[in-house]
This record gives sequence, structure tokens and C-alpha cells, in this order.
Amino acid sequence: MTRPAPVGLLGGTFDPIHYAHLRLAEEAADVLGLAQVRFIPAAIPPHRGAPQASAEHRRAMVGIAIGDNSRFVLDDRELQRQGRSYTFDTLAGIRDELGECPLCLLMGADAFVALTTWHRWSELFSLAHIVIANRPGYRLDELDSALPHALKAEYLQRHSNDHRDLARAPAGRIVTHELTAMDVSATALRESIRLGRSLRYLLPDDVIAYIRQHHLYKEHDAL
Repeated sequence: MTRPAPVGLLGGTFDPIHYAHLRLAEEAADVLGLAQVRFIPAAIPPHRGAPQASAEHRRAMVGIAIGDNSRFVLDDRELQRQGRSYTFDTLAGIRDELGECPLCLLMGADAFVALTTWHRWSELFSLAHIVIANRPGYRLDELDSALPHALKAEYLQRHSNDHRDLARAPAGRIVTHELTAMDVSATALRESIRLGRSLRYLLPDDVIAYIRQHHLYKEHDAL
């Protein structure tokens, strides 16, 4: 039986979604041969404050940003679920849905270093592969020295330099990917909006228009 092509999973608050998110997904899809990348907006992220924009606005902005890319899919299951948005619960649900299809959880190196703080973190490897993308300020060739002991053991056991390993099993591998550096952050974008600075070339024009239309990231989130 031929195994399906891997599916990429990119979670976050997307508050707002910007070109660094989109470029990470596009490069990963090309390099890793992903059939699709699912963008999964978080409802209540466990490791940071509540998003400034409402779930409805963030869902809409993701839909606008990815609408012209046939490989990108909006998956809003975390917005529909009660309580905190735990990645373990999300991966378990997608695994039940897609069976033995390889799943690739995409994340930055900064997020991976903190993985041991995630809910049921050690069980994530039974549900998906992890693809670590380089982020500004983090060198992938120095990653193992920054890892907590328990995570370093998992990294050394599971790491592969061969992207083809992702298609050979449903889950369990760690692959690193050098991402084109784009030092764009949602925090900086929200501050730029507050100060009335230009957002051009930082996120899609249609998303900028949506933010302006709904007066997002000003004094309040006006839905």
C-alpha cells in the first residue's frame, strides 16, 4: 500500500497572520513534498496571553491570506473547541481523521527549545513528525546545546537529515529545515498598527485591508 504524501500542520495565534508564516509553509511544502499545509489558529494559547483579535477575525484573516494557494487549508478545530488549545489534542484529532498519513508539525527553533513545557510533550512524537524551521536569533547547527536534557535525548534519537524519512512513517522523526530568514513578528506588526506605520510588504494587502476595515489592533477589537 502506498502511503499518502505528508500533511503539514502550522499552529499559532495568527494575530495577525503575516508573510513569515506564509513563507515558512510554502518552503516546507516544496522542500518536504507536503500534500497540504493546514493553518490551525489557536483559541486560548497555553503559553501566552489571550490574542488581541477575536477568533472570528483571526479565522477570517487566515482565510484571506491563504485563499489563493491550493496547498493551504484553514483548520479551525481549536477555535471550535472549549478550553485551552493543546497541540496534543489537535494532533490526536487529526490522526483519527487521517489515519496513517504522515503528519508534520511545523515550528520554529525557539518553540522547539521550549517543547518540554507543552502539554503531554513526549507523546507528540507518537502522533506526528516535528519539522524545526530556523528563526532569526537561533542557529540550527547549535540547537542541541540549547535543549533541556530530556528533549536533547529525544532529538538525538529521532533527528534525521533526510527529508524523505517523513514519508516513510506516520510520525516520530525530527527534521530541521533552514528557512529563508524573515524577521517579522505579530507583536511588532500590532505595534506598527497602533503607531500608524506602513504594513506594506509585511503581510498580504487583502489582510491589511481587512485590519483597516475592522479597526483591529487599535484601542479595541471591533467585530
